[in-house]
Amino acid sequence: MTARDNSRALLDVLTEPLARMGLDLEDVQVSSAGRRKMVRVVIDKDGGICLDDIADATRDVNAVLDSTDAMGEMPYTLEVTSPGVDRPLTQPRHWRRNVDRLVKVSPHEGMAFIGRIRDADDDAATLAIDGTEARWAYTDIAKARIEIEFSRPSSATEPRQPARRRNGPKRSATEAVPADSPGREDKE
Repeated sequence: MTARDNSRALLDVLTEPLARMGLDLEDVQVSSAGRRKMVRVVIDKDGGICLDDIADATRDVNAVLDSTDAMGEMPYTLEVTSPGVDRPLTQPRHWRRNVDRLVKVSPHEGMAFIGRIRDADDDAATLAIDGTEARWAYTDIAKARIEIEFSRPSSATEPRQPARRRNGPKRSATEAVPADSPGREDKE
């Protein structure tokens, strides 16, 4: 069985158990790693994946693989992960999960452009491009990827708020602490 056949078989076996957990199975990749196979399972969900989701999914995927002959007798290493920010947007749910993010779009016809996703449904996404909003059907888009923003505003329409200090004001090493301050210890 080829790696591609293994991937298809694993997609069939793992989709339903992960869906019961509220997770979408985005991809399964099987590759050789010496005498073992490397099985990479990519999951996602609305609101994003947390470490608990990864741990629960790893446990369930491992149980499914151990209870079926999907991997045969071949030893394997299992990796369960979330999709990276550079993954292509190929499904309506990918667009919906990235509302308010910048995206680079290569349409089937015309020049590539960068816009901000304002809204997405099952058929199209509304993109803000140079101050103008336009609705793009997914069928008109050849390729789309999220653009990484290092100083992305919390909302595309709201200005960024400055970071707040968590532990109150900072004092310099030479600044005196009042004698009646809580926690001050006089050393004699």
